[in-house]
Amino acid sequence: MSAAHEYPRAASRPVNVPPELVIDWNILNPPRARELGPHLAWKELHKGPDIVWTEHNGGHWIVTRGEDIDFLQRNHDPFSMKDVTVPHGIKPMRMLPLESDPPEHTEYRNIVTPWFTPKNIEGLAGFTRDLTANLVKQLKPKGECEFYHDFSLQVPIAIFCKLTGVPASDKEKLLEWTEWSTRSPEPELRHKAHINMIDYIQTVIADRRKNPGADIMTDVVNAKVFGKPISDADITSMMQIILFGGLDTVASSMSFIANFLATHPEHVKQLIAKPEILPHAIDEMLRRHGVSGTTRTLTRDYDYKGLHFKEGDKVFVPAWLYGLDERQFDNPLDVDFSRKNVIHAGFGAGPHRCPGSYLARVEIKIFLEEWLKEIPVFGIKPGEQVSYVPGMVNCVERVPLSWPVK
Repeated sequence: MSAAHEYPRAASRPVNVPPELVIDWNILNPPRARELGPHLAWKELHKGPDIVWTEHNGGHWIVTRGEDIDFLQRNHDPFSMKDVTVPHGIKPMRMLPLESDPPEHTEYRNIVTPWFTPKNIEGLAGFTRDLTANLVKQLKPKGECEFYHDFSLQVPIAIFCKLTGVPASDKEKLLEWTEWSTRSPEPELRHKAHINMIDYIQTVIADRRKNPGADIMTDVVNAKVFGKPISDADITSMMQIILFGGLDTVASSMSFIANFLATHPEHVKQLIAKPEILPHAIDEMLRRHGVSGTTRTLTRDYDYKGLHFKEGDKVFVPAWLYGLDERQFDNPLDVDFSRKNVIHAGFGAGPHRCPGSYLARVEIKIFLEEWLKEIPVFGIKPGEQVSYVPGMVNCVERVPLSWPVK
């Protein structure tokens, strides 16, 4: 990333930060992340202190070990979710219910939770399977695809349109804004993505008030928090997080899994020979290839493990490092479908655990079932390279696959 795209740095190391904990680490572009992939790049931090501090992106702490990641995820007091990105002020509005804490968080979360119960998601399973099967059958005779754009983005955006009732014809611009928001190194472009999405959602809000439907958008528009109708700004905020959370993280997870299986045919054979292990195997691959991280903000001074955190301090929580921590898992870089007790932090923990985790698993499970049925032998296209994009949501941006065509 060029200097022109560098986010603001802190003016100096705060007095509460020991100098030996300062590292040169930009979470949006870690050293060698585009070459090695984000997980191997981040794994390097396990060679140093458990908790470090960087001056990049306004200056913030980073926790690197599973024990601390879990603790921060479960304790919104004092590690608040009120601003999950760095640097501060990059977004035009907060994103709900993500950027709120109990009891407010509970009120907002209760609006959307019914749409993500197992019973409701099972009702989407047929739609998801038909969509997935059709995509696979369209790709199969071509003998190749760029998996991230041709497949993994297509399923989640279609489900978002289904849940919200927005026209499927709008999916391309929604995809573009999502990528700008989560991956662009330029603050201006990330800000523009949020503004475009705000304008779009506000138009949909006005339509739902006139033409209510059986969709999540209608429920959000008519919802109340603490007995009072929620504002248009908060409605817009909630719809943004449903899009960004449901689309980007699932698409990224699918791409990491496709990339892994394309380079590990022995694991593909295991899944085909024993389809009953699929749910467990999915969790093991999600553990190894976690995608999302968030920032916490201290609501008060707090002493933790010999360090003094000041009110207002920011702490980045790279949830993927939980799954890569040898203190949590033996040989964490290896994917082992027989591994016992696969618990990972990819969906969060405590009150902020992702309400869409069941939907994500269903999407990934159906993808693997339909893909392996039609394309059981595949690999990285000869002469092509996989490309990674690190960030607060890590991604395999380009996964060129090929397979034999009969």
